Amino acid sequence: MITLSPGRLRGTLLLLACVQFTHVMDFMIMMPLGPQLMRAFDLGPELFARLVASYGFSAGVCGFLASFVLDRFDRKRALLLLFAGFAVATAACGLATSYTMLLGARVLAGAFGGVAGSVVTAMVGDVVPPERRGAGMAFVMSGFSLAQIFGVPAGLWLAARADWHMPFFALSGVAVVVNLAGLAVLPRVDAHLVHRGTQSAWQRVREILTQANHLRAFGLVVMLTMSGMIMVPFLATAVVRNGGASEHALTLVYACGGLATLATNNILGRLGDRFGHVRVFDGMALFAIVPVVLVTHLDAWPLWVVLVITTAFIVSMGGRWTPSMALVTMSVEARLRGGFMSLNSAIQAAFGAVASSLSGWIVIEAADGRLERYAWAGWLSLGFLAVGAWLIRRIRVVDAHPVMRRAPEPESGAMD
Repeated sequence: MITLSPGRLRGTLLLLACVQFTHVMDFMIMMPLGPQLMRAFDLGPELFARLVASYGFSAGVCGFLASFVLDRFDRKRALLLLFAGFAVATAACGLATSYTMLLGARVLAGAFGGVAGSVVTAMVGDVVPPERRGAGMAFVMSGFSLAQIFGVPAGLWLAARADWHMPFFALSGVAVVVNLAGLAVLPRVDAHLVHRGTQSAWQRVREILTQANHLRAFGLVVMLTMSGMIMVPFLATAVVRNGGASEHALTLVYACGGLATLATNNILGRLGDRFGHVRVFDGMALFAIVPVVLVTHLDAWPLWVVLVITTAFIVSMGGRWTPSMALVTMSVEARLRGGFMSLNSAIQAAFGAVASSLSGWIVIEAADGRLERYAWAGWLSLGFLAVGAWLIRRIRVVDAHPVMRRAPEPESGAMD
């Protein structure tokens, strides 16, 4: 690990949260735009699910390939290069004029955005001590909440005022600004290079993949990803078609969920640091049961009832990831963290795509437009979550490396 001054650490985590916000927003905006995209390209549930899954499949393949090389570069340089590619790919989504063009642009966005996300989590592990890892991870993951509070509503507003292309142009512009800020704010994160040794890329990946503790951590990520992504792609469509809400009400759904998780994720991160991340995970897994059942059985209920249900569902989603990722980053030695987190990102993206595709196969559209068999996805979601609760108890913390001291970083965040 490296040490940063308190001010530099806060600035670094804030910038990483902005990166997280942007690439999570890019992925999330597809779901609430579902009704518009399905209408614009005359898509059924299966083709729309394929559009969502393309991001994940691409991120999975590229994350696997990146795991061979990421630990050989300064994390700052790797992140900025990847995020520049992400900005270009997101702009390409906005330029798409057909389903095929949009599908190709989503593949490119997944390639850059998915790997960038793995570098973000690796950097958190490199600059935040293990005893405060939960709080640090929760702060960076607040980008997910902010994407729901501000990003998705703003995207839907732009789509309503112009068309579905506009949110992607705006998001690309935000990515460019964040990348320029990263040049000045982010520190060099290259302490892991000291311990690189003479291992080849394949030897490092083989070492990661042959440790049982790593495999249990990856298994936990698979279960959580499957649990969430088998439901999330059709959440917005279910709210509109099954819950009877208007498309404009989706802004409230994501804003309320984001506001709630912004508070709860940070609380859960600190509780995990104090009382143990497994205990926090158990509580959120139990809490998830009721909202999962209710979300998959939505009917023409009052809007406030739908908002309570969807907010509880979104809180349960974020709440299970905060303690899990804190433990996952502590299950690997710092010298392997970049490759490990890239593999983790690849696994998460690939199985997210598998879950999205499975969801598209399970859920069908009735003659009146309602979604049917969504409850099947809900029961599978709870089953995956139960397996995750079993796996998280078997993850061993190995992140106990001494801090690598370096000359104090300038508070101003001057370029490295």
